[in-house]
Amino acid sequence: MLRNVLSIMSARRAGSLASAMFLATMLTSAATAETAIKFSLDFSFEGPSAPFLLPLDKGYYKAEGLDVSIDTAANSLEPISRVASGAYDMGFGDINSLIKFRDANPGMPIKAVFVLYNRPPFAIVGRKSRGVSAPKDLEGKKLGAPALDAAYAQWPIFVQANGIDASKVTIENVGFPVRNPMLAAGQIDAITGFSFSSYVNLKDRGVPVNDITVLLMADYGVHLYGNAIMVNPKFAAEHPDAVKGFLRAFVKGLKETVKLPSTAVDSVLRRNDLAKKDVEVERLRIAIRDNIVTPEVKANGYGGIDSARFERAIDQIALTYKFKAAKPKPDDIFDASYLPPAADRKAN
Repeated sequence: MLRNVLSIMSARRAGSLASAMFLATMLTSAATAETAIKFSLDFSFEGPSAPFLLPLDKGYYKAEGLDVSIDTAANSLEPISRVASGAYDMGFGDINSLIKFRDANPGMPIKAVFVLYNRPPFAIVGRKSRGVSAPKDLEGKKLGAPALDAAYAQWPIFVQANGIDASKVTIENVGFPVRNPMLAAGQIDAITGFSFSSYVNLKDRGVPVNDITVLLMADYGVHLYGNAIMVNPKFAAEHPDAVKGFLRAFVKGLKETVKLPSTAVDSVLRRNDLAKKDVEVERLRIAIRDNIVTPEVKANGYGGIDSARFERAIDQIALTYKFKAAKPKPDDIFDASYLPPAADRKAN
């Protein structure tokens, strides 16, 4: 009888071991089945990157069967070349620079699939104490502008829209890290940049709020869209469901970010030891207010474009940029087929 009991116990152990091995195999297979996505941000980990990072921390990408890694970049142009080359599968960069990139590189048909900044954060940021309160005040002044800055790329449009005599403005090519310190120190009179970054950085450096002038280009005749999520065409063709899954997870994270920015910023702080919570929350709130949740987004939802408006934006780019090929159409630049259903993209 003892022998029978031992045989039963042995059989049970074997069965448990087999079950454990089966479960381990299933978990390994599930992990193996995840589609890897290498994603490039447009800058460092700051408040406005929270909608991308929160879904990573909460497992929303993983729930879509995705293994997502997110890297920083030097500026909003770098993600375009990264994604176009295939070094990254997806990225977040300036859609206006993408339009010019595609014209200059017709063999790289990279497309945008989700517009986050419905109104671009391109701005001229100056100081009232240095005589800068309105666009025309820039005449006779020194403007600090990094050569690869997406905001500076719109300078010709801003000049034309506001009747500025560009010959009377001294442009100083400054590096991205030093433009805010130089303006704070009074070495230059104004800078080009993203409104939410430059304003908050200057304030954090001790520049009085009532001395900071933010000329948001969208308020002064520059009718463009801003940064968008873009995808490598080869990756999109091979993994269309992964692109759709990424956007579903992102929209979920975006809605939570808009609802609770102070909580969402924690995902930024985990990756940036130098970041201050109050600074990054303010930066994020400004981006949400001025660039993300706009009247157009409230009416139509997150992510899409208005084709007529986009055509006008391309026409405006053509005023200051000579297209080598035919002027692109909205469908050449933006692919709406990966977007979640409109009902799921409604703004909070």
